[in-house]
Amino acid sequence: MTHRAMATALLLGITLAVTGCATTGAGIGLTSSGRHKVLFNWTSSGSVSGSMTASLPNGTTYSGQYFQITSDTRLSDLGPLWDGWDPDWEEGDDWGDWNPGSRFITHYSGRVVANLASAGGAHMRCRFRLIHPADGMAGGGRGVCQFPYGSRIHAQFPSA
Repeated sequence: MTHRAMATALLLGITLAVTGCATTGAGIGLTSSGRHKVLFNWTSSGSVSGSMTASLPNGTTYSGQYFQITSDTRLSDLGPLWDGWDPDWEEGDDWGDWNPGSRFITHYSGRVVANLASAGGAHMRCRFRLIHPADGMAGGGRGVCQFPYGSRIHAQFPSA
């Protein structure tokens, strides 16, 4: 193998290694009434986190970070989940204990949580259950996003 061919192969290998770390995908959601579609896009920034965007039919876009909960998750890693949410907000549903004062996180394999915000500062929180947790968001999943006033979006993400 010539020196030039070896250099090209090495550069290609490095490029594949670097680009292989980030994965992208899309999903679709429906409002509770089933009349309006919401488009979701996500990009991983590692094996258990990344960014997500939800585009509503009225043109409003919500974006923020998502996190897959694993046995290695630390409470400090999830800090952005509480931005824009009143810690005393009465949930009255099955979201569980989301009090940021909790001292530890229970291992929930295959669960993803996100806090998305619009440019105007409105927030939407999301939770998803992954089909293939070891593959992250690329393994597909489904779940729900909720606005503070209670309206929900039911979302599905196909396997990449």
